[in-house]
Amino acid sequence: MVVGISGASGVIYGVRMLDALRDLGVESHLVVSRAALLTLSQETDLSPDVLSSRADVTHRLADVGASIASGSFKAMGMVVAPCSVKTMGEIATGVTSSLLTRAADVTLKERRPLVLMVRETPFHLGHLRTMTALTKMGAVIAPPLPALYARPRSIEQMVDQSVGRVLDLFGLDWAPVKRWTGLKGGE
Repeated sequence: MVVGISGASGVIYGVRMLDALRDLGVESHLVVSRAALLTLSQETDLSPDVLSSRADVTHRLADVGASIASGSFKAMGMVVAPCSVKTMGEIATGVTSSLLTRAADVTLKERRPLVLMVRETPFHLGHLRTMTALTKMGAVIAPPLPALYARPRSIEQMVDQSVGRVLDLFGLDWAPVKRWTGLKGGE
């Protein structure tokens, strides 16, 4: 699985995605934007090296010749967690300026699952049109929204629920996900 981390707030989603893939025994290929490294320093106590150590393979952002830049590289798909509006826009236009957006473009052209955990609010019409265009191209827009029915007791549980629901889109069942079992005491 290719994991991209862009500069939107919510870098923890990418970190936990890497942890989940390791738990599941799925090889991860990581590419991180420069803005994501700034966000990492602001939102966590993790260093770039510690982040990289959570992936099986880490690719340099400028390495457009990396394996994940080619359709011949076999991957189950790609997740961008979190996905900034800038990154989403680049992917939508196909005018890619980094390995992160090139890998996403390749994922779309190969008709593999591409899931974008877009982190922005509120959305203006341009954002919504970009999401519509990407959906028509085959991407899944999955903003990380809290599943309050799971009764999360911490931010970590809310993050894990969102990450797990994205993994569901790839047919991967991660243990921390709390499944809806129906109304309690309902008719």
